[in-house]
Amino acid sequence: MDLIQSILMGIVQGLSEFLPVSSSAHLVFTSNFYKVFKGIEIVQESNQEIFLDIMLHLGTLIAVLIYFRKEILEIIKALYFGLKNKDYSSRDFKLGAYIILGTVITVLIAYPLNEVAGGLVFRPAIVGILLIGTGILLLFSEYMAKKYVDKKDISLKNSVLIAIAQGLAALPGFSRSGLTIATGLLSGMERTTAARYSFLLSIPIILGASMVYPMVKIDYHEIITYNWTAIAVGTIVSGVVGYVCIKYFLKFVSKFSLGIFGYYCLIVGFGTAIFFMGR
Repeated sequence: MDLIQSILMGIVQGLSEFLPVSSSAHLVFTSNFYKVFKGIEIVQESNQEIFLDIMLHLGTLIAVLIYFRKEILEIIKALYFGLKNKDYSSRDFKLGAYIILGTVITVLIAYPLNEVAGGLVFRPAIVGILLIGTGILLLFSEYMAKKYVDKKDISLKNSVLIAIAQGLAALPGFSRSGLTIATGLLSGMERTTAARYSFLLSIPIILGASMVYPMVKIDYHEIITYNWTAIAVGTIVSGVVGYVCIKYFLKFVSKFSLGIFGYYCLIVGFGTAIFFMGR
């Protein structure tokens, strides 16, 4: 792994983590296209590349924490005082409870898929096919959303359905933000609310993965040999790009359809599936 690869993957992670186009799919595509360009076999993946992927996700986690810092603080305060005073009626308390419940549901669904998801890193053609599925869902949700009356607040039903969608997004190619926002639209949520909730719901999952994975799978004797300059630069790039992406994507989604991302997923999915077929 070199500096150029880490910068490219940092940009890709920062953009695709919050846009409904599957960050995991784009990291798989970027890594494998880079390997094809450099003449490296696709089946080769070092622990350093895996660690870089974790750090890139950590960079985007920091971005979402900074952007939503006020909302996060209000939710934490509402949970604390709600439990202390046994008053569970506030909107922020309910939102915090939904995020906790959604995280548990996500883990229960995503954990059994972990081994399959890891194997797909070496099967970019299949990842492309799953990305096509994301595109179809985005287009379908936009079509069906026109038939629903938008609601401002998230409900228990919304939160459960969105959590199931987030769990399925453990498979690279299924966009986490795409599936969760599309599910929110299909269940009648107002689009900006669905997008903001999708980003907030991502925090515990990304944080958990960033903390748990290194503790159980990283070889700490090997880690000192990593290219830490490349890793640090890639992490910073993913965080900066991610912050900018959140800011402008929320403005975009409040005014425009997600259909453009659906068509993008279809085009990229078909293209990569054909390119990597048989490789």
